[in-house]
Amino acid sequence: MSVGLLAVVDDILTAALKASAKTAGVVIDDAAVTPQYVQGITPARELPVVWKIALGSLVNKFVIIIPIALLLTAFAPLVLPFLLILGGGYLCFEGAEKVLEWFGAHHEAADDEPRDEKKLVFGAIRTDLILSTEIMLIALASLDPDFGIWMTLGALIVIGLAMTILVYGAVALLVKIDDVGLRLMKSESRKVRRAGVRVVAAMPAVFRVISIVGTVAMLWVGGHLVIENLHETFWSGPYDVVHAVTHAIEAAGPVIIWIVDTAMSAVFGLVLGLIIVAIVMGISRVLPRKQAVAGAPAPSTH
Repeated sequence: MSVGLLAVVDDILTAALKASAKTAGVVIDDAAVTPQYVQGITPARELPVVWKIALGSLVNKFVIIIPIALLLTAFAPLVLPFLLILGGGYLCFEGAEKVLEWFGAHHEAADDEPRDEKKLVFGAIRTDLILSTEIMLIALASLDPDFGIWMTLGALIVIGLAMTILVYGAVALLVKIDDVGLRLMKSESRKVRRAGVRVVAAMPAVFRVISIVGTVAMLWVGGHLVIENLHETFWSGPYDVVHAVTHAIEAAGPVIIWIVDTAMSAVFGLVLGLIIVAIVMGISRVLPRKQAVAGAPAPSTH
């Protein structure tokens, strides 16, 4: 009995490990995107906020994504691509917003206000939902179709738990590196103090890089999701363009092909995101006018 159980556990862990390898790109994106949500809050609240986001990520995976993915895979597989198009479009929208912010184009009044922790956590969990969906669906597609429902469920649980620990462990480490630098600065050793000063001085630049990488990651993953799933549904135009370009440079090697594919997905994601931002801004400007007109007092008849 115990030998059979160990064999099942070994099969689940082996399948989870193989499937996890294919999600590496999105996992890196998730780890790059998340730290920007922790910027602007007090150091004492950084780890509690990361913990709240990590718990939200577990809820996303185990309560929402895995059950729905298994149900849709079994009963309505045609719905999944459309959900991924919506999710990818949202990532493109968020990424385009960040790009506009780099150039000083703020369209939300809340940009100049202190960051609200609840809104911050909610926004991070919302973005995690899309990235986690991509991670879990890639993992699900990588598992053997004949694996069985319970074995598949077990592998997805292992993957979801491992990815959450990996991503948010890395995020927690990143946001607390400056505290490590401050402690080093209090050392009696001059060399250690210098190292601490360098660590603290480098952190703003590190977080700027992380913010840029996270934004590019949102555009890349979002654009890739939309391109791939449009191809699987009703329009293969963007996919055909990417495929034609990557096919033309096959001789350059897999690394160059990946870079070009990623760049094209990111550019597509940025263009789509800017279009969505323009639509949202247009709607937000029209609605207040309509509300103002509706709330205006009726003209006097006297």
